[in-house]
Amino acid sequence: MTQSKRTTTEPRRRPKQERSRERIDAILATTMRLIGEKGIDAVTMKEVGALAGGPIATVYHYFPNKSAILAMLYERFSEESRARFGAIIAEIRGLDGVTAAADSMLDDYYARVAADPAIQDLQNAIQADKALQHLDIAETRHQAKMFCDHVGPMLRAEQREAFARVVFLIFQLAGGVVRLALTQDKDEGWRTIEDYRSIIHTQLRLFL
Repeated sequence: MTQSKRTTTEPRRRPKQERSRERIDAILATTMRLIGEKGIDAVTMKEVGALAGGPIATVYHYFPNKSAILAMLYERFSEESRARFGAIIAEIRGLDGVTAAADSMLDDYYARVAADPAIQDLQNAIQADKALQHLDIAETRHQAKMFCDHVGPMLRAEQREAFARVVFLIFQLAGGVVRLALTQDKDEGWRTIEDYRSIIHTQLRLFL
């Protein structure tokens, strides 16, 4: 990570004491609520500080700017995603379970994002903010590696590199497909998800 990315998107300090962790949790929860109510662009650091129960100086004590708050919100979302995806991946017992696991991961991700307007707005903001785009790509690589680390040993050695590339693309493109589906009406959005599911199946079956 470059120094510029580190200074603009990382928190000023990581909480060590319980009181500090509670304060950051309050800031994050308030920001997420405001995002859901009015959208990211309308949320200000001052408003977050006031509604989180403290002065604006307290917010800046932990976060240099709004991008740093968004980065930590995305980190929390990603941690939950890893846990949920990890549980699905752990259930893969053989190659015949790979496409079913991919289906479950796509459905779980779509349901989570569709159910929470704040997550939708957060995802859009991550894509729009050049200082934050690297977080999404890094997370995709991490989740794709989780999948490949479990499935790869079931494949022939000469297949594994190509499989890893395809899985990375599947995971990275999933976010864009879900964002597109959520801009469409219910029927068209569902067809978009199903079309992407078919693409996933076709690509995975090249290796299974």
